[in-house]
Amino acid sequence: MQNNTWKYIGLLAVVIIILIFPAQWIKFHYFSGGDRIVSSQPYFVGGENCLECHKIEYDLWVNSHHDLAMEVANDSTVLGDFDNAIFVSGNDTSRFFKKDEKFFVHTRGPGGLFDDFQVTYTFGWWPLQQYLIPFENGKYQTLNLTWDSDKNEWYNMTEAVYADEEIPPDDWLYWTNQGQNWNGMCAECHSTRLQKNFDPEALSFNTTWSDIDVHCEACHGPGSAHLDWAALPEMSRPLDNNTGLVVLTRDLLTKEYVDLCARCHVRRSSLDDFDHFGSHLLDHFVPQLVNEPMYYSDGQILEEDYVYGSFVQSKMFTNDIKCNDCHDAHSLDLVKTGNYLCLQCHRAESYDTYQHHFHKIKDNPELQQGNHRKMVYKEGEGALCINCHMDGDYYMGVDYRRDHSFRVPRPDLTISLGVPNACNSCHEDETAEWSEKYITEWYGKSRNVHYGETFAAAENADTIAIPRLIEISTSSDDQYPPIVRATATSLLANFADERCYETIKFLLNDPEPLIRTYAIRAYQPVSYEALKETMVPLLNDPIKSVRIEAANQLSILPKEQVVSSFVQSLNEGLKEYEAAMRYSADFAPSRHNLGNYYSNTGQLDKALENYLAAVAIDKAFYPAKVNLAMIYNQQGKNEEAERLFREVIAANPEDANLYYSLGLLLAEMQKYEDAAEVLEQAGELTPNRSRIFYNLGLLYQYLGDDGKNENRLLKAAELEPGNQDYIYALAEFYTRIGNKERAGFYNKKLPR
Repeated sequence: MQNNTWKYIGLLAVVIIILIFPAQWIKFHYFSGGDRIVSSQPYFVGGENCLECHKIEYDLWVNSHHDLAMEVANDSTVLGDFDNAIFVSGNDTSRFFKKDEKFFVHTRGPGGLFDDFQVTYTFGWWPLQQYLIPFENGKYQTLNLTWDSDKNEWYNMTEAVYADEEIPPDDWLYWTNQGQNWNGMCAECHSTRLQKNFDPEALSFNTTWSDIDVHCEACHGPGSAHLDWAALPEMSRPLDNNTGLVVLTRDLLTKEYVDLCARCHVRRSSLDDFDHFGSHLLDHFVPQLVNEPMYYSDGQILEEDYVYGSFVQSKMFTNDIKCNDCHDAHSLDLVKTGNYLCLQCHRAESYDTYQHHFHKIKDNPELQQGNHRKMVYKEGEGALCINCHMDGDYYMGVDYRRDHSFRVPRPDLTISLGVPNACNSCHEDETAEWSEKYITEWYGKSRNVHYGETFAAAENADTIAIPRLIEISTSSDDQYPPIVRATATSLLANFADERCYETIKFLLNDPEPLIRTYAIRAYQPVSYEALKETMVPLLNDPIKSVRIEAANQLSILPKEQVVSSFVQSLNEGLKEYEAAMRYSADFAPSRHNLGNYYSNTGQLDKALENYLAAVAIDKAFYPAKVNLAMIYNQQGKNEEAERLFREVIAANPEDANLYYSLGLLLAEMQKYEDAAEVLEQAGELTPNRSRIFYNLGLLYQYLGDDGKNENRLLKAAELEPGNQDYIYALAEFYTRIGNKERAGFYNKKLPR
């Protein structure tokens, strides 16, 4: 009888479990708020639904930078003084006030005219808070008058950041224009599931979000399936589905974890809205490389880089350090203070000693949490690891940010390249030579060759950089990080050299998609056949950025060169490319790219429309003006093309490429003397660019100046000795003037 009783009890338990499962499912889907939908694809449910089960994590997140990334403007979120506060900036007087519990500012707006503007949202909170103003067509603009949360006072961010520049009302950077537009410039990283929804034809936005701030689902992805999982009895939950979350956030490899944060913490060009469903980062954006003008030539931060571009250069990243080794994933606070943060991995007896850093040690070195306006270091702070290995700078006027590349101070590179170094950031009254003297005294004379030296030479088109660029770009990721290799790859395009061409061609098949992407951009095919041979296979690459760059390269093919075997994949790639550029068509570069695409495909009216749109967005974006001039040239409007080139040169007098392009146009217009004058200016600006001197040599031949003809051709051949065009030109020149010996010398160098 006892055995039968246990059988009945067991059977009853099974029945209860079976009944509980559908009951829980019905309760969750139909009685938890009344508005939940059933979907086969996980959807966003809002971070507040996470609080019940994840209170510890939620409490850490509350009041973090992520929590306060954006809020509705009200008395509890607005930090700035709106109690009829007066702020004088230059000759302008602005007033901050409240009316009917709403926040307003009376200041200059569109066209430089004064008006009242309502603040509807706050943006960030410390060390500064910005304010968003609604405009027509769904636009929100970030007010240039900004609250300094540290000093509790107003300041003009435009004046703080662009102190030496005049920013008139028609400038891209003026606060009511695209440079300060929330929808395109800021929104995707300050809210959860941001959908930009820009309409290029109507020039309007319909931007939406699921949570106004950076909430749980911004990192963990849409949570509906996780709520389904959590609603099940514990014994019924699947064990192999990441608890129903679409984004894996634990037990990650270093690259996987860093990529998780990179969605927002990377300077990039976006291709579409991020979808969270496990696709590669380069399906959604292309990271900025670590070269000028965003970085110094050695990869130190120059403009804002949002950390990723710095960190992935570092030995920390190479040695498997993740973001959460230093920062709590939910509060974002440092997990330890002072040198104790670094001593989690680095041995105190080796590194936290006078014999290592040679600076006075405080009894209890702690990280200084406040921002120092002039970064005046106190005695003992020289012994803090971050002050030697994480130098930084101010951004947005008052926000001090540290470089996350964790580099060794190199005063020698300051001397040779003009880049900053941590020693002189502290010892501002001393020279780099003074710092280098002590570095040599303490650590010896040996210095590792730094890629910054190669990149600086390459930026100046110095051919001495070529062998090292090839070495860096083709190295393993253990030797140089992928972002450094990709930067070297892009710089190979600065040289018309067979070695560079072959290296770029080789890198088109590199395992790293970032390198493939930039290799495609750098590739300059010698023929249509070479173009098809290299680009057609890449149309089927698994990574979107690679596919669309390959399709864009192939867009120059004449119709008769496009064959049935790849026409479908090409059309799909071009469609993807066009959609990606339209996504970001609120920016001048994307409009410019669209103009190039339409020009390549023979749609000159659309090309003209997009070049003009690029100029309308940013009048200083001269590549669009240059290509607009090219369109005018194709249309036979050479005088208009010349006018545009001269206008752009007046605004950018140090850009050798502009002089070069104008020189070629003037030569086509048979204005040979003017062309020679302009090309000479190009040669002065880039004395290592051989092609300029080759073209000058040909020009002087037209002008009958044999002396300059010879001199410029010899200069070109000296810079690039193996170039067959230059050798042939010299052989022809010496034959023409009757110098048989010299003609024979160069003829022997030509292939038989």
